Amino acid sequence: MKAPENRKVFVVGYGMATPLGSTFEKTWKRAVKGEAGFRKVTRCKVESVCDVVGEIPDWYPLELDFTDAKEVYNWNAAFVILTIAVCKEALLNSGITIDEKIAPRMACLIGSALNGTDAFRVAMHDLEHRGPLRVSPYLLPNLCANLPAGKAGMLLKFTGPIFSPQGACASGNHAIGIGARMIRDGDCDFVLAGGADAPILPELIHGFANMNATIKVNPHDRAYADPAQASRPFSLDRKGFVLSEGAGVVVLAAEDVIKAHGLKPKAEVLGIGWTSDAYHYTSPNPVTIVRAIRETIDDAGLKPEDIQYINAHGTSTPKGDRTEVKCLRDVFGKKIEKIPISSNKSQLGHTLGATAAIEAALTIEGMRKGIILPTINHIPDPEFSDIDVVPNAARKQKYEIALSNAFGFGGTNCCIIFRGV
Repeated sequence: MKAPENRKVFVVGYGMATPLGSTFEKTWKRAVKGEAGFRKVTRCKVESVCDVVGEIPDWYPLELDFTDAKEVYNWNAAFVILTIAVCKEALLNSGITIDEKIAPRMACLIGSALNGTDAFRVAMHDLEHRGPLRVSPYLLPNLCANLPAGKAGMLLKFTGPIFSPQGACASGNHAIGIGARMIRDGDCDFVLAGGADAPILPELIHGFANMNATIKVNPHDRAYADPAQASRPFSLDRKGFVLSEGAGVVVLAAEDVIKAHGLKPKAEVLGIGWTSDAYHYTSPNPVTIVRAIRETIDDAGLKPEDIQYINAHGTSTPKGDRTEVKCLRDVFGKKIEKIPISSNKSQLGHTLGATAAIEAALTIEGMRKGIILPTINHIPDPEFSDIDVVPNAARKQKYEIALSNAFGFGGTNCCIIFRGV
């Protein structure tokens, strides 16, 4: 086995589709304005008070330049088409043109929490109402976790490794972390790393509601009249996360190939830390979360006081937010009072396997622009009086070292530190 090459790894581009817009640019413009992308569900019918969700507002697969009616019909797992679209955008954003030299050296790692559940739902309906011969022969490919990356490769013509890191809500960070290690060790030169999920389905909405994970918007709740206020991480009246659809991809590249191809780095992947809880399938374990954060800082060769901004996991659940803040206090001590900590989920909701990659890209763009995105919908909670959550409005502030947290069901934790360049 060859020795690691220890190459530095940088982010050179990104793409996304979120409840704020179907591209990175649309998402960023609305995020800076402090807007939220929530509305009453339109993708399906549900009988639930957990009916405020995050839907991509301008997502029209038939209008994409690489689809037609047959393609959209056959590939009816939305995360497949979503992945291709954001990979295309990320490559365009990076300035990379895939040629015969780049193709075999580019990998694609796309994580997902709930692979192809929408396609399975269609198949079940067809089986019951139309008979077994009407079940699509594309069903199994639509359910394969690696298919979004594989389909992207077929269109974009890269032939490096493809697979799907399955880290639940931390999948995007796992993809970035594994991709960075692959580049560091010389297995590839470029990686499209991220996640995609399309969970706006009746069964999933009711499932999350029945486990008391998502917000119940009753008539007395402030989100009843204004769905934009449904997600409120670290707020006094937080009641659960908003379930959202979306996809996010960052393009990773080795330092030497960046120079060779005239690319412009946006940030360096400086440190990675990952642990598992061995505790509970949904409740977090503070001990192993603290260890993940500390190992990320150690891997980056930094000290806690070097961190200048934290993009929190910040789901807007009472216990989850409380646990994350406790862990941050354990790691940073009194210095936590000086570090801005905000949650993009206040604006985007929880896009499950996509969320960490989306948040990584927003963090990096914030470093480039000197802007910290806010935690909107915030009503101060005395329990967090020592925490600067960047409440309600974006802040102009320069920062160069950012920690991005991601934790998931099953007890999976993955944190990454980025350095602005």
